[in-house]
Amino acid sequence: MKELPALIKKLLEPEAYPHRPEKVELIQTHISYVFLAGDLVYKIKKPVDFGFLDFTTLEKRKFYCEREVTLNRRLCPDIYLGVVPVVEKGDTAYFEREGEPVEWAVKMKRMPEEGMMGRLIAQGRLRQSHLDLIVKKLVPFYQQAETGPEVNKYGTLEAISFNVEENFSQTKDFVGRALAPHRYEHIVSWSRTFIKEKEALFKERIAEGFIRDGHGDLYSANICFDEPKNEVYIFDCIEFNDRFRCGDVAQDLAFLAMDLDFHELKDFSRYFIDQYVSLSGDKGLLNLLDFYKCYRAYVRGKIGCFTWASPEVPEEVRNKALNDARRYFDLAYLYAEGVPWLIVIFGLSGTGKSTLARALRDKLLTNYYNSDIVRKKLLGIKPEEHHYVPFGKGIYSEEFTLKTYEAMARYAAEDLVRGRDVILDATFRARNLREMVLEAVKDLKVKLLFVQCVAPDEVIKARFEERAQKTAEPSDGRWEIYVKQKEVFEPPTEIPEDKLLVLETTRPVEELAQIVVNHLKAEIASPLSDLQ
Repeated sequence: MKELPALIKKLLEPEAYPHRPEKVELIQTHISYVFLAGDLVYKIKKPVDFGFLDFTTLEKRKFYCEREVTLNRRLCPDIYLGVVPVVEKGDTAYFEREGEPVEWAVKMKRMPEEGMMGRLIAQGRLRQSHLDLIVKKLVPFYQQAETGPEVNKYGTLEAISFNVEENFSQTKDFVGRALAPHRYEHIVSWSRTFIKEKEALFKERIAEGFIRDGHGDLYSANICFDEPKNEVYIFDCIEFNDRFRCGDVAQDLAFLAMDLDFHELKDFSRYFIDQYVSLSGDKGLLNLLDFYKCYRAYVRGKIGCFTWASPEVPEEVRNKALNDARRYFDLAYLYAEGVPWLIVIFGLSGTGKSTLARALRDKLLTNYYNSDIVRKKLLGIKPEEHHYVPFGKGIYSEEFTLKTYEAMARYAAEDLVRGRDVILDATFRARNLREMVLEAVKDLKVKLLFVQCVAPDEVIKARFEERAQKTAEPSDGRWEIYVKQKEVFEPPTEIPEDKLLVLETTRPVEELAQIVVNHLKAEIASPLSDLQ
């Protein structure tokens, strides 16, 4: 991990503070050093230049500290105490001492940790009354926030298009790793079409005065509740770039609504927007809500990608950032009217279904459920632990097979609701097992494809002989099991022809995967040219 600058190390000592806290904690963001010092917080800006912000000189850092205090006092007048100097005397540094400043800091009151909105969400303590406090604070805030020609320019089609296209250009390198190509193309196409077709709506929002100097970063990480005082603090607005803070009030509100959706609190998300519309009378924001939700979700996905790509970040943090990025992109896809795919790869043991399913998983970035792995997980068995029992016995009894398929269908439905494409990989040898999947998703908006894998007996026999040498393979399939399965297999006559693809799997898996992709491309309206 990168070593701290000498000045920052000095400021970790309690004697650096006029009130002498018992201990000092340091939190770093990519742009700030934040010192938690008892009941006070001091924040120093890092000397960085990311293009969209420039803190490279002491003069600029002082300016943006002052800007941060001025802007945040609009919503948190009691929290932002002012801008204070940092001075050095010998081997010690001090906040708020006489002398030549070597740095500047924002001084704040420390808000109650137990009231942080993110903590309330994580602990299941968020209530509608919390959202009521937010709405009552935001309605007058936006009504009083600055507007006029200098602010209105951020609500023009040119400004909106610039922000949206910037996201797309900055995430191109992550397509295929954090976001499937077909989803990227869909979101791009939908966003551009929306902007073009809703030109009159965007102009109307400017004319009606809904472009305001807002917050710019309105989500749970920047909201805190002081419950004994029945107060809410909405802090840390964007001070370093007017383009990110100014715009349609719908854009700010969409951020918090999207954040609640991300935390699977859709009822709270709807309630928040409904209450804001009711109190403000701004029904027009509903026409733009999904567009701005899509934009905000995409921004969060982009930030997650940047974190994942940062080598100095610990691996576990990078992995979580990538997982979160994919979830944000799932949301963006849903807001852009995208419909997730459920692809069921089935066939008898040895027909190559798992090889194809895994290749498609990697190509399409889907969630993937293999019956052997799910079965053993339900039993607390490691995937590579083999149970070579007779057909229909032991862990492969009819009863446990039903439990396994029920679990797979449930997992698939849960993921599809969140917007993720899913691949199920199992024999699905009986009609009732396939119908179980159909039943699980019958009320969901989903595109469905069954891919049946078949192969000649001699090929399958050779595959089993080869598989016997691979101890890490989760499947317990064997030639004798295949023969039994073949006797009882029920043809998929209940699957509509347009939702069934039969593949002879003697060709290379790359060719087979491309056949499936081509089939999907024919079903999706937006272009999938990158899926090659």
